[in-house]
Amino acid sequence: MLTSLQGSLWARPASPSVFSPVSVSADVFQVIGPSKPIVAVLGGDAILPCSLWPAMNAEDMELWWFRSTFTEAVLVYQNGQELDEEQLPQYAGRTSLVRDFLSRGEAAVHIQNIQVSDNGKYTCLFKQGGQYEEAILELQVAGLGSAPQVHIEGPEKDGVRVVCKASGWFPKPQVQWRDVRGEKFPEFSEDHTQDTAGLFSVEAALVVRDSSAGDVTCSILNPILGQEKVMAIPIPEPFFPQASPGKAAFAVSLTVLGLLLVGAGWVTKREHSAKVRERQRQKDLCRAKQEYQQAKEEALKSRDELQAELGWRKAAFRAGWRKAQLYADWRKEEFQAWSVTLDPSSANADLAISFAKTSVTWKYKNLDLWGKYSILGLEGIMSGRCYWEVEIRAEQCRNWALGVCIENVGRTGNYRESPQEGFWVVEWFLGSCIVFTENSMLLSLRQDPCRVGIFLDYSEGDVSFYNMTDGSHIFSFSSASFSGPLFPYFRVRTGEVTLSICSPLGGSEELPVALSDSPLLEETGRLSGEVCSLVCGAESAAPWIESPLLPYPP
Repeated sequence: MLTSLQGSLWARPASPSVFSPVSVSADVFQVIGPSKPIVAVLGGDAILPCSLWPAMNAEDMELWWFRSTFTEAVLVYQNGQELDEEQLPQYAGRTSLVRDFLSRGEAAVHIQNIQVSDNGKYTCLFKQGGQYEEAILELQVAGLGSAPQVHIEGPEKDGVRVVCKASGWFPKPQVQWRDVRGEKFPEFSEDHTQDTAGLFSVEAALVVRDSSAGDVTCSILNPILGQEKVMAIPIPEPFFPQASPGKAAFAVSLTVLGLLLVGAGWVTKREHSAKVRERQRQKDLCRAKQEYQQAKEEALKSRDELQAELGWRKAAFRAGWRKAQLYADWRKEEFQAWSVTLDPSSANADLAISFAKTSVTWKYKNLDLWGKYSILGLEGIMSGRCYWEVEIRAEQCRNWALGVCIENVGRTGNYRESPQEGFWVVEWFLGSCIVFTENSMLLSLRQDPCRVGIFLDYSEGDVSFYNMTDGSHIFSFSSASFSGPLFPYFRVRTGEVTLSICSPLGGSEELPVALSDSPLLEETGRLSGEVCSLVCGAESAAPWIESPLLPYPP
């Protein structure tokens, strides 16, 4: 039973990408808990699961489940064992760690004999070295109490008083009275009490004034479980008090007298009410005018403060733009737009290039052969700061790479695109963004890139990449030492991928043709501007558009 419960609680979507042999460092993990509250019945068991994303071995990590603070520990796992001395007394002997799937980053605390005090929020924390992440989950405790006990207490005024009692419920139950037709009684009194164990008792009283109501039913409902217990009781007609003729006559006389008094006062109050309404209208107009003027002044003040803040941010960026990784549009002001032309002599024979030499794709788009097919820019860069943008068009997110490389670099076989080999490149592979430094690094992007900006500062030894779709920073190679010309580098591997160099005025050039002596255009998939939306679909698109002038979101 416990194994099946674990499987249901741990069911979640697979990670966005799987890549091997990329290793993920310990400072890039997240802790994920269940998005909905976990419901447990009083006296039963509960499992509170958490997992790591991306999946990694958590056997050597430090794990905590606690309530509000670390001092309220429910379970602590360190050095491969549970530490009882850190645990709250009320959880002693009732908790254990479910460690069947620790090797793949999934763990849970098993709590037995659920009590009312277990209800509430919990925090699970995974720690490795100086890095830790946490997730918050909620446990809702529910308990069905006794069935309602209903009895008639006796006549009251012009009806019969009926009382319903129940005990041992959690959380506070909901009470409802209905007649024999199933219609609800809207008015009744209700009183709740809570015992030392935290369980609720309820007492609800109803006065039935209609002798034709027949049986009345009291229902007690648990709002979390959606389960109720009911009890019905018949009310015989003799229980209802009989109306006397004198009482009826007195009631009629009292009604007539009230109508006369109302008629006499209505005429005198009509004019007085009109004057009161006019004075109130004048007061409302004056107050509305004052509120409008105050709101206008506050709006002007907020606008001035925002403009001052934006000016300060822009000045700070201009003063230290080399260290800044935000605001790709502002970074363009410090760099020269570089017009890149592809060099056909540097291209692999299986590539197709456009007439204007600004777009490249793989000729065999319907055949998946693993290999690296690259081409360089025609002109090398020896100094200064420059940038260019490349648009990626693909029916499916396949394999491509962009960046710069040194002259006469080896580009045959299964070579490694790392700075040690003369490459400063970012690669997109199987839905993941990867860079090669001393080790492989898997990057986490807010949005799949359809347009990438490459910024090269030759003298500072810096190569930075930006996702121009949302202006966010992808990665930077810094403190490099360049000794010769650097050439723009483009590489496709498999699939229908087209890399197009964007003109300085925006947009990209025509589709490529095959490298051959024939001037005719080889058939390639003509991808419209909607393809980029297809590749970077609704699932990966950012739910908001970030202004480069506003603070960076958390």
